Amino acid sequence: MPELPEVEALAAFLRERAVGHTIERIEVSAISALKTFDPPVAAASGQPITGASRHGKFLDVHVGDDLHLVVHLARAGWLHYRDTFNAKTPLKPGSGPIALRVRLDDESGFDLTEAGTKKSLAAYFVTDPRLVPGVSRLGPDALAVSADEFAAAIRSRKGQVKGVLTDQTILAGVGNAYSDEILHAAKMSPFALTSKITDEAMARLHAAVRTVLTGAVTRSVGQKAATLKSEKRSGLAVHARTGLPCPVCGDTVREVSFADTSLQYCPTCQTNGKPLADRRLSKLVR
Repeated sequence: MPELPEVEALAAFLRERAVGHTIERIEVSAISALKTFDPPVAAASGQPITGASRHGKFLDVHVGDDLHLVVHLARAGWLHYRDTFNAKTPLKPGSGPIALRVRLDDESGFDLTEAGTKKSLAAYFVTDPRLVPGVSRLGPDALAVSADEFAAAIRSRKGQVKGVLTDQTILAGVGNAYSDEILHAAKMSPFALTSKITDEAMARLHAAVRTVLTGAVTRSVGQKAATLKSEKRSGLAVHARTGLPCPVCGDTVREVSFADTSLQYCPTCQTNGKPLADRRLSKLVR
């Protein structure tokens, strides 16, 4: 799933490549992906792209003076920029993985695609990003929150720290992959209870958020959209590295699996050497 660093990099790429160009038209292939109808996407035709920004994990393409194409890429969504589209034939409904296409005046543009059968990508064409329900509910941005604000936000929700870190109403921008990386950098169990995190450990966790996300943004910004996924994978220490050695201590990276997701961690770095039970309802290390 694209998280804060990748979405920030996509926004930077669009600012460099698309801003200043006029939208020829927006074509919708997956009707279910477009969550709004007023204003209609036809209102974008003839309007310039004036900016691109990010709200947590939401990408915001600024159109004209007061329109926004806000996109949540979900788990399997992505943005593919095309320097030239091969044909101007309009997209047909259900055109493979393509959910939405934006054609620009220089014959370039971008497709929003989603792999797999579970379709969760969501696009909103609105006059204000705050009209998007997911944006209006976001907590403070993970890269903008102060240490005190961060501690207050994390402690506002009782639960295991992994789940709280990825709750977008608590902290915006962190998902499954970077929460694994942050907890590894902070030397903290993913199942540590937020109510029991000491002030020292909370400060360490906040510092890890800043370090991990800033480093990922630095690696990602400047990359083309096509290379962002491989760049993300190359910078990971534990996430998606089950069975490989931890780059810090050399212990084997372990995994805990759930119904539709999983987490990775290093026992030596994070749980005093004790593996976590790989069952959601087991008694887990804290």
